[in-house]
Amino acid sequence: MPSAIITGAASGLGLATAQRLFADGYAVVGIDIDEARGNEAFAQFGDKGKFVKADVADEAGVSAAVAAATALGDLRVAVCCAGIGTVGRMLDKEGNPHPLDRFERTIRVNLVGTFNVMRLAAAAMAKNTPDSDNQRGVLITTASIAAFEGQIGQVSYSASKGGVASMTLPIARDLAQYGIRALTIAPGIFDTPMVAGLPEKARESIAASIPNPSRLGRPEEYADLVSVIVRSHYMNGTTYRIDGSIRLSPR
Repeated sequence: MPSAIITGAASGLGLATAQRLFADGYAVVGIDIDEARGNEAFAQFGDKGKFVKADVADEAGVSAAVAAATALGDLRVAVCCAGIGTVGRMLDKEGNPHPLDRFERTIRVNLVGTFNVMRLAAAAMAKNTPDSDNQRGVLITTASIAAFEGQIGQVSYSASKGGVASMTLPIARDLAQYGIRALTIAPGIFDTPMVAGLPEKARESIAASIPNPSRLGRPEEYADLVSVIVRSHYMNGTTYRIDGSIRLSPR
Protein backbone atom coordinates (compact mmCIF):
# COMPACT_ATOMS: atom_id res chain seq x y z
CA MET A 1 0.00 0.00 0.00
CA PRO A 2 1.45 3.43 -0.94
CA SER A 3 1.44 6.20 1.63
CA ALA A 4 0.57 9.90 1.72
CA ILE A 5 1.44 12.80 4.00
CA ILE A 6 -1.10 15.56 4.66
CA THR A 7 -0.36 18.70 6.64
CA GLY A 8 -3.02 20.65 8.50
CA ALA A 9 -4.62 17.24 8.81
CA ALA A 10 -6.48 17.58 12.10
CA SER A 11 -9.46 19.34 10.52
CA GLY A 12 -10.84 21.12 7.45
CA LEU A 13 -9.22 20.62 4.06
CA GLY A 14 -6.45 18.43 5.47
CA LEU A 15 -8.71 15.96 7.23
CA ALA A 16 -11.05 15.69 4.24
CA THR A 17 -8.02 15.00 2.05
CA ALA A 18 -6.73 12.31 4.40
CA GLN A 19 -10.13 10.61 4.35
CA ARG A 20 -10.29 10.73 0.55
CA LEU A 21 -6.78 9.42 0.01
CA PHE A 22 -7.41 6.63 2.51
CA ALA A 23 -10.52 5.68 0.54
CA ASP A 24 -8.36 5.75 -2.61
CA GLY A 25 -6.05 3.12 -1.11
CA TYR A 26 -3.33 5.12 0.64
CA ALA A 27 -1.99 4.78 4.14
CA VAL A 28 -2.09 8.29 5.59
CA VAL A 29 0.16 10.26 7.90
CA GLY A 30 -1.18 13.54 9.22
CA ILE A 31 0.81 16.52 10.46
CA ASP A 32 -0.69 19.25 12.63
CA ILE A 33 0.10 21.21 15.78
CA ASP A 34 -3.26 20.28 17.35
CA GLU A 35 -2.25 16.98 18.90
CA ALA A 36 -5.52 16.14 20.67
CA ARG A 37 -7.70 16.75 17.63
CA GLY A 38 -5.21 15.05 15.32
CA ASN A 39 -4.99 11.86 17.35
CA GLU A 40 -8.76 11.70 17.61
CA ALA A 41 -9.25 12.28 13.87
CA PHE A 42 -6.66 9.73 12.77
CA ALA A 43 -7.96 6.94 15.00
CA GLN A 44 -10.46 6.18 12.21
CA PHE A 45 -7.64 4.93 9.96
CA GLY A 46 -6.45 2.19 12.30
CA ASP A 47 -2.99 0.81 11.59
CA LYS A 48 -3.02 2.42 8.12
CA GLY A 49 -2.89 5.90 9.59
CA LYS A 50 -0.63 7.81 11.93
CA PHE A 51 -0.72 11.31 13.36
CA VAL A 52 2.47 13.28 14.03
CA LYS A 53 2.46 16.53 15.96
CA ALA A 54 4.83 18.90 14.19
CA ASP A 55 5.40 22.46 13.06
CA VAL A 56 5.57 22.32 9.26
CA ALA A 57 8.59 24.64 9.28
CA ASP A 58 10.51 22.35 11.65
CA GLU A 59 12.89 19.99 9.84
CA ALA A 60 13.05 17.37 12.57
CA GLY A 61 9.29 17.14 13.00
CA VAL A 62 8.54 16.84 9.29
CA SER A 63 11.39 14.35 8.84
CA ALA A 64 9.80 12.19 11.53
CA ALA A 65 6.48 12.30 9.65
CA VAL A 66 8.19 11.36 6.38
CA ALA A 67 9.84 8.41 8.13
CA ALA A 68 6.47 7.35 9.53
CA ALA A 69 4.96 7.46 6.04
CA THR A 70 7.74 5.44 4.41
CA ALA A 71 7.35 2.85 7.17
CA LEU A 72 3.73 2.36 6.02
CA GLY A 73 4.58 2.18 2.30
CA ASP A 74 6.25 4.07 -0.53
CA LEU A 75 5.53 7.78 -0.03
CA ARG A 76 3.75 8.74 -3.26
CA VAL A 77 1.66 11.78 -2.27
CA ALA A 78 2.25 14.86 -0.13
CA VAL A 79 -0.50 17.44 0.33
CA CYS A 80 0.22 20.71 2.15
CA CYS A 81 -2.92 22.18 3.73
CA ALA A 82 -1.41 23.76 6.85
CA GLY A 83 -1.66 27.52 6.98
CA ILE A 84 -2.61 30.55 9.02
CA GLY A 85 -4.62 33.62 8.12
CA THR A 86 -3.48 37.03 9.30
CA VAL A 87 -4.94 40.50 8.85
CA GLY A 88 -3.06 43.77 8.90
CA ARG A 89 -2.72 46.84 6.72
CA MET A 90 0.60 48.32 5.68
CA LEU A 91 -0.24 51.25 7.97
CA ASP A 92 -2.83 51.13 10.75
CA LYS A 93 -5.24 53.93 11.63
CA GLU A 94 -2.56 55.67 13.69
CA GLY A 95 -0.01 55.41 10.88
CA ASN A 96 1.99 52.62 12.49
CA PRO A 97 3.63 50.16 10.07
CA HIS A 98 2.56 46.55 9.73
CA PRO A 99 4.27 44.50 12.49
CA LEU A 100 7.27 42.74 10.99
CA ASP A 101 6.97 39.73 13.30
CA ARG A 102 3.41 39.07 12.09
CA PHE A 103 4.55 39.15 8.47
CA GLU A 104 7.50 36.87 9.21
CA ARG A 105 5.32 34.34 11.06
CA THR A 106 2.85 34.17 8.18
CA ILE A 107 5.66 33.59 5.69
CA ARG A 108 7.25 30.99 7.98
CA VAL A 109 4.12 28.87 8.31
CA ASN A 110 2.50 29.28 4.90
CA LEU A 111 5.53 29.48 2.62
CA VAL A 112 8.61 28.18 4.42
CA GLY A 113 6.57 25.39 6.00
CA THR A 114 5.16 24.35 2.65
CA PHE A 115 8.61 24.34 1.06
CA ASN A 116 10.03 22.34 3.97
CA VAL A 117 7.43 19.60 3.56
CA MET A 118 7.86 19.50 -0.21
CA ARG A 119 11.64 19.20 -0.14
CA LEU A 120 11.67 16.43 2.47
CA ALA A 121 8.84 14.50 0.82
CA ALA A 122 10.54 14.83 -2.57
CA ALA A 123 13.76 13.34 -1.21
CA ALA A 124 11.83 10.27 -0.05
CA MET A 125 9.82 10.00 -3.29
CA ALA A 126 12.99 10.08 -5.40
CA LYS A 127 13.93 6.70 -3.90
CA ASN A 128 10.70 5.04 -5.08
CA THR A 129 10.62 2.59 -7.94
CA PRO A 130 8.94 4.39 -10.85
CA ASP A 131 5.56 3.14 -12.04
CA SER A 132 4.69 2.23 -15.62
CA ASP A 133 4.42 5.95 -16.48
CA ASN A 134 7.84 6.66 -14.95
CA GLN A 135 6.20 8.42 -11.98
CA ARG A 136 7.50 8.36 -8.40
CA GLY A 137 5.15 10.77 -6.65
CA VAL A 138 3.26 14.04 -6.55
CA LEU A 139 3.44 17.16 -4.35
CA ILE A 140 0.26 19.21 -3.93
CA THR A 141 0.29 22.56 -2.17
CA THR A 142 -2.44 24.96 -1.13
CA ALA A 143 -2.35 28.61 -2.14
CA SER A 144 -5.47 30.82 -2.15
CA ILE A 145 -7.33 33.08 -4.52
CA ALA A 146 -5.87 35.82 -2.31
CA ALA A 147 -2.57 35.06 -4.02
CA PHE A 148 -4.01 36.79 -7.08
CA GLU A 149 -6.62 39.21 -5.65
CA GLY A 150 -5.46 40.05 -2.18
CA GLN A 151 -7.81 42.28 -0.28
CA ILE A 152 -7.10 45.24 1.97
CA GLY A 153 -5.36 43.88 5.06
CA GLN A 154 -4.15 40.68 3.38
CA VAL A 155 -0.63 41.75 2.45
CA SER A 156 1.18 39.09 4.51
CA TYR A 157 -1.30 36.32 3.67
CA SER A 158 -1.27 37.17 -0.05
CA ALA A 159 2.52 37.31 -0.09
CA SER A 160 2.77 33.86 1.47
CA LYS A 161 0.19 32.29 -0.82
CA GLY A 162 1.58 34.05 -3.89
CA GLY A 163 4.93 32.49 -3.06
CA VAL A 164 3.36 29.05 -2.89
CA ALA A 165 1.77 29.49 -6.31
CA SER A 166 4.86 30.96 -7.97
CA MET A 167 7.24 28.21 -6.84
CA THR A 168 5.03 25.48 -8.29
CA LEU A 169 6.41 25.53 -11.83
CA PRO A 170 10.12 25.70 -10.93
CA ILE A 171 9.68 22.85 -8.46
CA ALA A 172 7.89 20.78 -11.11
CA ARG A 173 10.75 21.49 -13.49
CA ASP A 174 13.39 20.69 -10.86
CA LEU A 175 11.79 17.33 -10.10
CA ALA A 176 10.78 16.27 -13.62
CA GLN A 177 13.92 14.13 -13.96
CA TYR A 178 12.76 12.10 -10.95
CA GLY A 179 9.21 11.60 -12.16
CA ILE A 180 7.81 13.75 -9.34
CA ARG A 181 5.03 16.22 -10.14
CA ALA A 182 4.23 19.49 -8.33
CA LEU A 183 0.88 21.28 -8.41
CA THR A 184 -1.02 23.84 -6.37
CA ILE A 185 -4.69 24.28 -5.54
CA ALA A 186 -5.97 27.82 -4.91
CA PRO A 187 -9.22 27.53 -2.94
CA GLY A 188 -11.81 30.24 -2.68
CA ILE A 189 -13.87 30.59 0.49
CA PHE A 190 -14.31 27.17 2.07
CA ASP A 191 -16.24 26.04 5.12
CA THR A 192 -13.23 25.39 7.33
CA PRO A 193 -12.56 26.07 11.02
CA MET A 194 -11.15 29.49 10.02
CA VAL A 195 -14.57 30.49 8.63
CA ALA A 196 -16.64 28.52 11.14
CA GLY A 197 -15.89 31.07 13.85
CA LEU A 198 -17.61 33.89 11.98
CA PRO A 199 -21.15 34.99 12.91
CA GLU A 200 -23.86 33.28 10.86
CA LYS A 201 -24.85 36.54 9.16
CA ALA A 202 -21.27 37.02 8.02
CA ARG A 203 -21.16 33.48 6.67
CA GLU A 204 -24.42 34.05 4.78
CA SER A 205 -23.09 37.29 3.34
CA ILE A 206 -19.92 35.59 2.13
CA ALA A 207 -21.89 32.73 0.58
CA ALA A 208 -24.15 35.18 -1.26
CA SER A 209 -21.10 36.84 -2.84
CA ILE A 210 -20.04 33.62 -4.57
CA PRO A 211 -21.56 33.50 -8.08
CA ASN A 212 -22.18 29.79 -8.62
CA PRO A 213 -22.85 27.83 -6.57
CA SER A 214 -23.70 30.53 -4.03
CA ARG A 215 -22.36 28.76 -0.97
CA LEU A 216 -19.12 28.10 0.83
CA GLY A 217 -16.85 25.48 -0.65
CA ARG A 218 -16.93 22.05 0.99
CA PRO A 219 -13.67 20.43 2.17
CA GLU A 220 -14.73 17.28 0.32
CA GLU A 221 -14.64 19.24 -2.95
CA TYR A 222 -11.03 20.21 -2.32
CA ALA A 223 -10.27 16.55 -1.56
CA ASP A 224 -11.98 15.51 -4.81
CA LEU A 225 -9.58 17.74 -6.76
CA VAL A 226 -6.62 16.27 -4.89
CA SER A 227 -7.78 12.81 -5.90
CA VAL A 228 -8.06 13.82 -9.56
CA ILE A 229 -4.58 15.39 -9.52
CA VAL A 230 -3.06 12.26 -7.98
CA ARG A 231 -4.57 10.06 -10.68
CA SER A 232 -4.00 12.37 -13.65
CA HIS A 233 -0.30 12.25 -14.42
CA TYR A 234 -0.46 14.86 -17.18
CA MET A 235 -1.50 17.51 -14.68
CA ASN A 236 1.74 19.16 -13.60
CA GLY A 237 3.39 22.48 -12.84
CA THR A 238 0.30 24.65 -12.50
CA THR A 239 -2.17 26.16 -10.04
CA TYR A 240 -5.86 25.27 -10.15
CA ARG A 241 -8.52 27.60 -8.75
CA ILE A 242 -11.53 26.07 -7.03
CA ASP A 243 -13.70 29.01 -6.05
CA GLY A 244 -17.22 29.09 -7.53
CA SER A 245 -15.92 31.79 -9.95
CA ILE A 246 -15.60 34.44 -7.22
CA ARG A 247 -13.11 37.26 -7.70
CA LEU A 248 -12.19 39.13 -4.56
CA SER A 249 -13.02 42.82 -4.32
CA PRO A 250 -10.59 45.25 -2.58
CA ARG A 251 -12.44 44.82 0.73
